[in-house]
Amino acid sequence: MYRRMFALCYLLAVRNWIVAAAAETTPPHIIFIVADDLGWNDVGFHGSGQIPTPNIDALAYSGLILNRYYVSPICTPSRSALMTGKYPIHTGMQRGVLKGAEPRGLPLKEKLLPEYLRELGYRTHIVGKWHLGFYTKEYTPTYRGFESHLGYWTGHQDYYDHTAVEEPYWGMDMRRNMEPAWDLHGQYSTDVFTKEAVKLIKSHNASQPMFLYLAHAAVHSANPYNPLPVSDEIVDKIKIPEYKRRRFAGRAGMTSAMDASVGSVIEALDKRNMLRDCLIVFSTDNGGPAEGFNLNAASNWPLRGVKDTLFEGKYRMSAAR
Repeated sequence: MYRRMFALCYLLAVRNWIVAAAAETTPPHIIFIVADDLGWNDVGFHGSGQIPTPNIDALAYSGLILNRYYVSPICTPSRSALMTGKYPIHTGMQRGVLKGAEPRGLPLKEKLLPEYLRELGYRTHIVGKWHLGFYTKEYTPTYRGFESHLGYWTGHQDYYDHTAVEEPYWGMDMRRNMEPAWDLHGQYSTDVFTKEAVKLIKSHNASQPMFLYLAHAAVHSANPYNPLPVSDEIVDKIKIPEYKRRRFAGRAGMTSAMDASVGSVIEALDKRNMLRDCLIVFSTDNGGPAEGFNLNAASNWPLRGVKDTLFEGKYRMSAAR
């Protein structure tokens, strides 16, 4: 049942967007925002009183709350399904996340969503996480239908130094298209991706349809030496008993900063008069890892299970459009 619902979610969404774009004289702009490892109980519109998410809540309450939205249990398979509209088992992407040194990726024979949209006249951009292949250049975003990419290729990164630790390897992973973005060292990842998304919207020719795939690092844990990067000053102001949960909720980073990012993107669209002809989707790639898993502190309550388990807490996600 879960696989069937998961397929319906992605296949119908992709199909309907393409059909709508082809049928309309002026196709809608499509903004697809993906959080990483966000739990069911980490947003206000699901009843959480611990973490303020006013912008995500506003998007949900003014649109559709997808209460039966199912995805894959872990990152790479979920993102491959979004890009292809296929079960991961049909693309060879079902067996877990891609590691930085793995010689594999989403097969090049697959035609991806941005490639279809470019044929319909869309300008296509990705900001943030890719995680679908990078061992040769042909697997990277700008060779798979995206005009531009500012972000990283692997599964996670430090939010400030932009390195990824995957033992025994450790290296910098922040790129502007194909080139390392050394100049972004020290800048918080969520802020970097927000600024880039807003910049793309501001410079976009609004007479052309836009597809912006904003794939945040947040709220995935970072490297082991600073897994939940939020200042102690901010953490101490949050009234949550558990320390790690407070760090996860801090307004200067993680969930609340991502919520602020959603607000900035919507504000930029409104200023460009693009909001009236825009389809905005907010999703997460899989269930949240609770404390003790991935050095994180997400919550899927009242659902049972967490990321990469066999229970609903890994499949049933927070989503709205």
